Amino acid sequence: MEFRTEIPFVTLLGFELLRFERDEAEIALQLRDELNNSWGVAHGGVTMTLLDVAMAHAARSPGPDGEAERSGIVTIEMKTSFMRPGLGRIVATGKRLHRTASMAFCEASVVDAEGELIAHATGTFKFLRGLPAGGKRIQRSEASD
Repeated sequence: MEFRTEIPFVTLLGFELLRFERDEAEIALQLRDELNNSWGVAHGGVTMTLLDVAMAHAARSPGPDGEAERSGIVTIEMKTSFMRPGLGRIVATGKRLHRTASMAFCEASVVDAEGELIAHATGTFKFLRGLPAGGKRIQRSEASD
Protein backbone atom coordinates (compact mmCIF):
# COMPACT_ATOMS: atom_id res chain seq x y z
CA MET A 1 0.00 0.00 0.00
CA GLU A 2 1.30 3.46 -0.88
CA PHE A 3 0.85 6.82 0.79
CA ARG A 4 -1.73 8.99 -0.96
CA THR A 5 0.61 11.97 -0.95
CA GLU A 6 4.39 11.81 -1.12
CA ILE A 7 5.99 13.38 1.94
CA PRO A 8 9.79 13.35 1.49
CA PHE A 9 10.43 13.29 5.25
CA VAL A 10 8.15 10.26 5.70
CA THR A 11 9.92 8.49 2.83
CA LEU A 12 13.30 9.23 4.45
CA LEU A 13 12.12 7.77 7.77
CA GLY A 14 10.84 4.62 6.05
CA PHE A 15 7.20 4.63 7.13
CA GLU A 16 5.04 1.80 5.72
CA LEU A 17 1.30 2.38 5.25
CA LEU A 18 -0.44 -0.82 6.36
CA ARG A 19 -4.08 0.26 6.39
CA PHE A 20 -6.12 3.24 5.17
CA GLU A 21 -9.86 2.77 5.67
CA ARG A 22 -12.89 4.53 7.07
CA ASP A 23 -11.83 6.65 10.07
CA GLU A 24 -8.53 4.77 10.56
CA ALA A 25 -4.98 4.42 9.32
CA GLU A 26 -2.14 2.17 10.43
CA ILE A 27 1.53 2.89 9.77
CA ALA A 28 4.60 0.84 10.68
CA LEU A 29 8.25 1.72 11.13
CA GLN A 30 11.24 -0.58 11.49
CA LEU A 31 13.56 1.37 13.77
CA ARG A 32 17.17 1.80 12.67
CA ASP A 33 20.16 3.10 14.62
CA GLU A 34 19.92 6.55 13.01
CA LEU A 35 16.32 6.93 14.28
CA ASN A 36 17.27 6.27 17.90
CA ASN A 37 18.29 8.57 20.72
CA SER A 38 21.51 8.27 22.74
CA TRP A 39 19.96 5.44 24.80
CA GLY A 40 19.41 3.30 21.70
CA VAL A 41 15.61 3.56 21.62
CA ALA A 42 13.23 5.42 19.29
CA HIS A 43 13.86 9.17 19.36
CA GLY A 44 10.81 11.03 20.68
CA GLY A 45 10.64 13.12 17.51
CA VAL A 46 10.44 9.97 15.38
CA THR A 47 7.66 8.58 17.59
CA MET A 48 5.78 11.90 17.45
CA THR A 49 6.13 12.05 13.67
CA LEU A 50 4.73 8.52 13.38
CA LEU A 51 1.77 9.52 15.56
CA ASP A 52 1.25 12.74 13.59
CA VAL A 53 1.28 11.00 10.20
CA ALA A 54 -1.05 8.23 11.42
CA MET A 55 -3.55 10.81 12.70
CA ALA A 56 -3.30 12.92 9.53
CA HIS A 57 -4.00 9.85 7.42
CA ALA A 58 -6.94 8.91 9.64
CA ALA A 59 -8.23 12.48 9.26
CA ARG A 60 -8.12 12.14 5.45
CA SER A 61 -9.44 8.55 5.41
CA PRO A 62 -12.64 7.62 3.57
CA GLY A 63 -15.90 8.86 5.04
CA PRO A 64 -19.35 7.26 4.91
CA ASP A 65 -19.45 7.86 1.14
CA GLY A 66 -16.25 5.84 0.69
CA GLU A 67 -14.29 8.85 -0.61
CA ALA A 68 -11.01 9.94 0.97
CA GLU A 69 -10.31 13.65 1.54
CA ARG A 70 -8.38 15.13 -1.40
CA SER A 71 -7.34 18.48 0.07
CA GLY A 72 -4.13 19.05 2.01
CA ILE A 73 -4.01 18.84 5.76
CA VAL A 74 -1.93 20.52 8.46
CA THR A 75 -1.52 19.80 12.15
CA ILE A 76 -3.02 22.55 14.31
CA GLU A 77 -2.14 21.04 17.70
CA MET A 78 -0.88 17.78 19.11
CA LYS A 79 -0.42 16.39 22.62
CA THR A 80 1.73 13.33 23.15
CA SER A 81 2.32 11.08 26.15
CA PHE A 82 5.20 8.58 26.21
CA MET A 83 4.79 5.37 28.21
CA ARG A 84 7.84 3.24 27.37
CA PRO A 85 10.81 3.10 24.97
CA GLY A 86 10.24 2.09 21.37
CA LEU A 87 12.34 -0.80 20.04
CA GLY A 88 12.29 -2.88 16.85
CA ARG A 89 9.22 -2.58 14.64
CA ILE A 90 6.65 -0.13 15.96
CA VAL A 91 3.13 0.43 14.63
CA ALA A 92 0.86 3.47 14.96
CA THR A 93 -2.90 3.28 14.61
CA GLY A 94 -4.65 6.60 14.01
CA LYS A 95 -8.39 7.14 14.45
CA ARG A 96 -10.60 10.01 13.35
CA LEU A 97 -12.87 10.82 16.29
CA HIS A 98 -14.84 13.70 14.74
CA ARG A 99 -14.88 15.68 11.52
CA THR A 100 -16.27 19.04 10.48
CA ALA A 101 -16.08 20.72 7.06
CA SER A 102 -12.64 22.16 7.82
CA MET A 103 -11.24 20.25 10.84
CA ALA A 104 -10.64 16.71 12.08
CA PHE A 105 -10.06 15.57 15.65
CA CYS A 106 -7.97 12.42 15.99
CA GLU A 107 -6.04 10.15 18.31
CA ALA A 108 -3.28 7.61 17.74
CA SER A 109 -1.32 5.02 19.67
CA VAL A 110 2.06 3.42 18.97
CA VAL A 111 2.73 -0.15 20.07
CA ASP A 112 5.74 -2.45 19.83
CA ALA A 113 5.86 -5.99 18.41
CA GLU A 114 4.41 -7.38 21.66
CA GLY A 115 1.49 -4.95 21.56
CA GLU A 116 2.84 -2.90 24.47
CA LEU A 117 1.80 0.76 24.40
CA ILE A 118 4.74 3.07 23.67
CA ALA A 119 2.98 6.42 23.17
CA HIS A 120 -0.43 8.00 22.67
CA ALA A 121 -1.42 11.32 21.10
CA THR A 122 -4.41 13.46 20.31
CA GLY A 123 -4.40 16.04 17.55
CA THR A 124 -6.43 18.61 15.66
CA PHE A 125 -6.01 18.91 11.89
CA LYS A 126 -7.17 21.52 9.38
CA PHE A 127 -8.04 20.77 5.76
CA LEU A 128 -6.55 23.21 3.24
CA ARG A 129 -6.91 23.57 -0.52
CA GLY A 130 -3.39 25.05 -0.91
CA LEU A 131 -0.39 25.69 1.29
CA PRO A 132 1.77 28.84 1.46
CA ALA A 133 5.39 28.28 0.41
CA GLY A 134 8.14 30.74 -0.39
CA GLY A 135 5.82 33.75 -0.25
CA LYS A 136 3.25 32.37 -2.70
CA ARG A 137 0.29 30.08 -2.40
CA ILE A 138 0.97 26.62 -3.80
CA GLN A 139 -1.95 24.54 -5.03
CA ARG A 140 -1.75 20.76 -4.61
CA SER A 141 -1.49 20.25 -8.39
CA GLU A 142 1.56 22.58 -8.55
CA ALA A 143 3.26 20.86 -5.62
CA SER A 144 3.32 17.49 -7.40
CA ASP A 145 4.94 18.77 -10.63
